[in-house]
Amino acid sequence: MSSEIAAVVYAIGILCLFALDHDRGSRASKALWIPVLWLLIGASRPVSYWLQMAPPTSETTYLEGSPLDRYIFLCLSAVGLIVLLTRGQSVGALLRTNRAILLFFIYCGASVLWSDYSEVALRRWIKALGDLVMVLIVLTGTDPAAAIKGLLSRAGFLLLPLSMLFAKYYGNLGREYRPGDFQGSWNTQIIGVTTDKNGLGMITLIFGLSAVWQLLGLRQLTDNTYRRKRLIAQAALLATALWIFWIANSMTALFCFLLGSGLLILTDLWALFRRPAILHTTVVALLCVSLFAVFIAPDLLAMVGRNPTLTGRTELWNRVLGMTGNPLLGTGFDSFWLGTRLEKMWSIYWWHPNEAHNGYLEVFLNLGWLGVVLFALVLLSGYRNIIAAIRRHAEASSLLLAYFIAALVYNLTESGIRELDPIWFVLLLAIIAVPVPQSPPLLDMDQVDELTASEAPIHDLTQVESR
Repeated sequence: MSSEIAAVVYAIGILCLFALDHDRGSRASKALWIPVLWLLIGASRPVSYWLQMAPPTSETTYLEGSPLDRYIFLCLSAVGLIVLLTRGQSVGALLRTNRAILLFFIYCGASVLWSDYSEVALRRWIKALGDLVMVLIVLTGTDPAAAIKGLLSRAGFLLLPLSMLFAKYYGNLGREYRPGDFQGSWNTQIIGVTTDKNGLGMITLIFGLSAVWQLLGLRQLTDNTYRRKRLIAQAALLATALWIFWIANSMTALFCFLLGSGLLILTDLWALFRRPAILHTTVVALLCVSLFAVFIAPDLLAMVGRNPTLTGRTELWNRVLGMTGNPLLGTGFDSFWLGTRLEKMWSIYWWHPNEAHNGYLEVFLNLGWLGVVLFALVLLSGYRNIIAAIRRHAEASSLLLAYFIAALVYNLTESGIRELDPIWFVLLLAIIAVPVPQSPPLLDMDQVDELTASEAPIHDLTQVESR
């Protein structure tokens, strides 16, 4: 099949996925398309890359960034803020319920003051606020669970099939070639719609877990026709994710996907694993296994064909720790990989790293020990919020737990705690608690008589407690 015919076939297939998964009764707001666009850009490539307007990679251009991309993100953030202004009461309640996250973002903004590049750090912090704005749009709608489904399905139906199309038929877009271990040799890496194979693994992890969650949830549908349509759409998305895992060779993302999928299946199918004590034990066990494999028994990695040094990550970690500035406050928000530090690292490594390949180390480098402590509080409060949602049998709680654990493990070998990073986006989505609507107080019979005499509305009389 030629690339042109393949493009038409895939386009038709994507439209079919949207049609099959369409929910006419969904209460998701039209404003949901704003975070969908945000996630589509963050999970693929900047618009300047797609339009071939991105400046050549260098220390200077990395510092300045692309004006086109900057204006696009600013416009999306501004429109998102307008939406949130119309939901002022819900947004205020949500922020009051999540003070740890608010405090962390405030500290990130304050750290701009001691950055060597305050203007650059400020721009990046504004982008990070955009992530928060988009998550708030999703969670302050009429039906947050439906909004989460819509967000992940819409983005997944576009990004994963297009990644498959690019990998199979458009090698100039979906593949990259890097120097191999031997002089004159080259390695081919599948990147799909992203900029590297790790990015492709990350989005496959995110939308693959979403497909597993939605497939499990289809058991509760009583409309057989609608259930069959959605089953086809989500099964196709999951099959695409598995195919990408097979060809992309992104072991970190695959391992996190298996962990998250296991948690989804356990918590969805067996009520036993929703009991707090057993759930805590399961979570701790999974994290301990991950830590053991990465840091204590690296020979296990060699058994599955991986480099025990995590492809040079351990050497990189030692180097960046030797370049730490103020250990208490860090170098300022997203400021470590700038200026002379970036030049030095790029002179050492041909692949030009711009992250520490460890999210927690990245927080320390940029925000110091104070930032690490605040981020730990964010994670602890977020985990508490997820467990509370599971105990309430909230619809998306099992997915939020899977994203939480996947993000924790993913950040052991990748830096996913940064603005515009999809794994950071879904982590925020997972840890922010949505306030539970308060039911009106029950009325006794004397109060009912008083309300009846004053022509109380009928719906106020439904909450009655007989004496």
